[in-house]
Amino acid sequence: MLKTGSEHLESLRDGRVIYVGNERVTDVTTHPAFRNGAQSIANIYDLKRAAENRDSMTFEEDGERYSGYFLRARSKADLEFRYGVHRAIADSTYGMFGRSPDHVSSFVTGMSLKPEVFGKFADNLMAYYDHLRKTDSYAVYAVVPPASARTPEFYQENKLPMPSLRVVREDDDGIVISGIKMLATGAAYANEIWIGNLIPLAPDQADQAITCAVPCNAPGVELWSRKPMGRDTLCDFESPLAHRFDESDAMLFCNEVKVPWEKVFVHNDPVLARKIYVDTAGHTYGNHQSNVRYLAKMQLIVGMASKITKASGADKIPAVRETLGKLAAWEGVLQGIILGQIQGAEEWPSDGYYCFNRRLVYAALNWCTENYSKIIDELRELCGGSVFQMPADVSVMADPKLRDTFERYWATPQLPAVDRMKLYKLAWDLTGSEFAGRHQQYEKFYAGASFVVRNYNFMHADWNAFEGVADHLLSSYDVPAASLKEGVVA
Repeated sequence: MLKTGSEHLESLRDGRVIYVGNERVTDVTTHPAFRNGAQSIANIYDLKRAAENRDSMTFEEDGERYSGYFLRARSKADLEFRYGVHRAIADSTYGMFGRSPDHVSSFVTGMSLKPEVFGKFADNLMAYYDHLRKTDSYAVYAVVPPASARTPEFYQENKLPMPSLRVVREDDDGIVISGIKMLATGAAYANEIWIGNLIPLAPDQADQAITCAVPCNAPGVELWSRKPMGRDTLCDFESPLAHRFDESDAMLFCNEVKVPWEKVFVHNDPVLARKIYVDTAGHTYGNHQSNVRYLAKMQLIVGMASKITKASGADKIPAVRETLGKLAAWEGVLQGIILGQIQGAEEWPSDGYYCFNRRLVYAALNWCTENYSKIIDELRELCGGSVFQMPADVSVMADPKLRDTFERYWATPQLPAVDRMKLYKLAWDLTGSEFAGRHQQYEKFYAGASFVVRNYNFMHADWNAFEGVADHLLSSYDVPAASLKEGVVA
């Protein structure tokens, strides 16, 4: 089944518990803090269902049609198809929704290429994959422990319950979990939450080694939202990104949440809790999507940089053109690495299936986390002080006298005053607003701390091949015979 946008919006009116401060949000589809973000997700559902996108964003299998990100690739052509699906979704939100419906679905799809990794829960994983694609459900994840988990001694010494999410009880029909997980980005607009552990667990953390899926409205599930950034925006003109594309971040709190056994994928196995991501194609499929989504944002930034310089006439200055060339080169590097993930595809993790080149996925992930701040700084410098020279808001256009003054004195030979204002409002939402600050922090720590990202690159590098190059050169020459006799090199 391919859901429509309106059907997805209806599915969100399910009694889920979301708190913004002490306010209980009863309907995310109408609440000012969430309604525009919910509509952006609904638009994605309508985009992939549209007749003109049928062949490029969906596929048919066994007589049923599914969203394209559920395709299990069996060739490079299939990987190209998946890339196209991700591109269309990312372009529709200009890369602002990191946890769009194709993200966690890609994780689960990648895992389904090698379900035997899940051991006795392999059938559960495959049933969940089938459930997601048949219901066209939107799943997000919460897979990182809270900061408090770093000091378990404090809780042990003070005889306090550990806040990290854990299994507190087993019953015949399932398990019961309690505690918190971070960060359930997008959960305000999702149907289900995948709970797991991307960070390795210690052997004595078996009770935390739970991977499962719960509906967003399951009894005992609460979402504690950070400050919504779209709540106080007046309209698209004033905050063109925050108004529509605040994907929301929330801490997940579970209080005695019952999970049936069929929705359990890992239990009491700290090693397996991490292995399911890296021994399957799950992590790679999911992070290819993140690379593509970042590329869409990068292309918006480069386009804005060009338009900003043209608005002031600075595009004719050699130093400015050099900066634009640098931004274009960076975009080209990222696009090249992403396309290389398809060109260098691997027949992995099991016979008959294809995966994006893991080394290049993680190389791109590292490049993205390292460079977003630099990219935004380049755009910020090109904007200069112009973002502060605009009136407080567009209401000046409603007063004939103020409008006449504004249009006369704020215009430039390159652009009318109101068009300049519109351009700089968008530039500010990319570089300086609270929404922009969230994205800068988000991209810097998208896949965790920098050492985590670099460890993925270390894990997947072919060190034998690299050393082989050096060994080949070392073996091509030896100590000169003359020096062995005379102690000097002739």
